[in-house]
Amino acid sequence: MSEPETLVEAALRVLNTPDPVEKARLGDEVATKWLQNRITQPYDPDRDFMVPDRPARLATVELVPPGLMPKLGKAGSLQSRQAILHSLVHTESWAIDLSWDIIARFGKQEAMPSEFFTDFVKVAQDEGRHFSLLAAQLEELGSFYGALPAHDGLWDSATATSQDLLARLAIEHCVHEARGLDVLPTTILRFRNGGDNETADLLEKVVYPEEITHCAAGVKWFKYLCFRSGSISGGNRWSSQEVVGAGENNDDVINKFHQTVRAYFKGPLKPPFNEAARRAAGFGPRWYEPLATKGAKP
Repeated sequence: MSEPETLVEAALRVLNTPDPVEKARLGDEVATKWLQNRITQPYDPDRDFMVPDRPARLATVELVPPGLMPKLGKAGSLQSRQAILHSLVHTESWAIDLSWDIIARFGKQEAMPSEFFTDFVKVAQDEGRHFSLLAAQLEELGSFYGALPAHDGLWDSATATSQDLLARLAIEHCVHEARGLDVLPTTILRFRNGGDNETADLLEKVVYPEEITHCAAGVKWFKYLCFRSGSISGGNRWSSQEVVGAGENNDDVINKFHQTVRAYFKGPLKPPFNEAARRAAGFGPRWYEPLATKGAKP
């Protein structure tokens, strides 16, 4: 009789599924099983597994360097709205893989508690739902995922942080996802001004509030690792619940964040910042303003 599938093994099945629609469907199925305790073991300590350097992807989306991406516009035309939405769909497709990758790549390696797996399973399930909803909306606008070029900057950052969970949390969740929080309100407004309230409502009522919780997961577990290391003043707080409130204004945690971002992220962060959303995610201006471009425009 075969051993029950662990969460990490299920995560690898998602990562090795090339079709993004099927990837989202399978991810939702795995997440539901974990959250309903039908998958009970995060990983088998005696079973080896290999996490792919790059998840399986269909070759239906033309990939170009970030600097060669066509301008998306400001949603004033149907073509611009399609381009913006296509970019968001592509981002969500990578967000699915990023969420399952952090589970498979780091959960066992860093001996993370069960709550870590649950938090990122919820993130993965949300990202799959975002992808499905936004892809369907893109088709409502007369286009489809793969109709336009895209870039893989998010996975470039994942590759750069593949050996360091602290860096992965800082860069993907506290830099890239937080940047999404900064720009989403403007994107929503542009869709409304362009007369597309359906897409604006989807972004405002579903995607935006859930992305705050995704950023919060990154902040929470960054703090947790800092305290668990024992090198942070006020350390030895191994409870993630204690860490949530304790780390926001801890100088050592903030300094570690600055060091990590400077080591793994090229260039300064770009203001303006969505301070309310970032604070809701668990980190205030002391975390990011020292890393910012002075006087930059949005």
